[in-house]
Amino acid sequence: MESVLDHRLPMLDGGHSMAVRLMQHLVVPTFVLDTERRVAIWNKACERLTGCPASEMIGTRNHWQAFYNHERHCLADVVALNKPDQLETLYSAHAEPGEFGLGLRAENWCTMPRLGERLYLAVDAGPIFDDQGKLVAVVETLRDMTAQKQAEIALHNLATRDGLTGVANRRSLDERLNAEWARGQRTASPITFMLADVDHFKRYNDTYGHQKGDECLRSVAEAISGAVYRPADLAARYGGEEFAVIMPSTEPDGGHAVAERICQAVRALAIPHCASDVTDCVTLSIGVATAIPQPGSTPGALVAAADEALYRAKRTGRNRSCLAAA
Repeated sequence: MESVLDHRLPMLDGGHSMAVRLMQHLVVPTFVLDTERRVAIWNKACERLTGCPASEMIGTRNHWQAFYNHERHCLADVVALNKPDQLETLYSAHAEPGEFGLGLRAENWCTMPRLGERLYLAVDAGPIFDDQGKLVAVVETLRDMTAQKQAEIALHNLATRDGLTGVANRRSLDERLNAEWARGQRTASPITFMLADVDHFKRYNDTYGHQKGDECLRSVAEAISGAVYRPADLAARYGGEEFAVIMPSTEPDGGHAVAERICQAVRALAIPHCASDVTDCVTLSIGVATAIPQPGSTPGALVAAADEALYRAKRTGRNRSCLAAA
């Protein structure tokens, strides 16, 4: 990390008031911890960024309160304690110590309790040594990267989310399925895949119009997502009025239970569908297939099995889920 933080600087005590005044007036939000991890400097830019005045911070170990609701180490604490192993649990993005073990860099969302809003901060922290190589302080500087992070998230969502329904798009689905298939090959664990189709959706569009059709798809997508609980599972729009769900490490019975829960969630929406010959509201048909990926295989057969189970659900009356043949 190329920064003044990596250079040996004199002690920031009363004998070096010029250095202290310079830090106080830096435009970059900066604070300094002494060897006891108490705040020695909390500059004006740091006051503006956090909403916390220096008078509340100087001489305390309460610097964490400017950034988080619960007590935890900041990056400067990690440097002062020489515990870079904490980076993985403390920060969503971070750089490991450099060749000489000086300075750390990290990024994460901070709750900023005094401001009442979340900010995404890029943080640098580095040690200050005296002429004998003894640690005398740690400096932490901060940059507000919230706007850039939000733009990055927006671009990511454009690339991975379906524009109409907000669930994952087909590209994201294919990428996740291939990744989970490869993981299943390594671990010999099962993958369950579902294909769901809105029953008689063409009739719905012809009866209520395409605007209502779009509203229907959005509601169905929300119901499917709400019925898929685990973070590892993915609900996606497969195309048109079809949706798909990937469930890693899931046996057939577990997948079938989730499929039934999805069917019930869509029925509970009670979206009128007078043109359906199934019932008077919008319903789903779902096909469920499970496989343990084999070396050298591809997920195409799993998708085909779910598709066959979907059409069996349609042939046997719709508004139901069917398991693929074992």
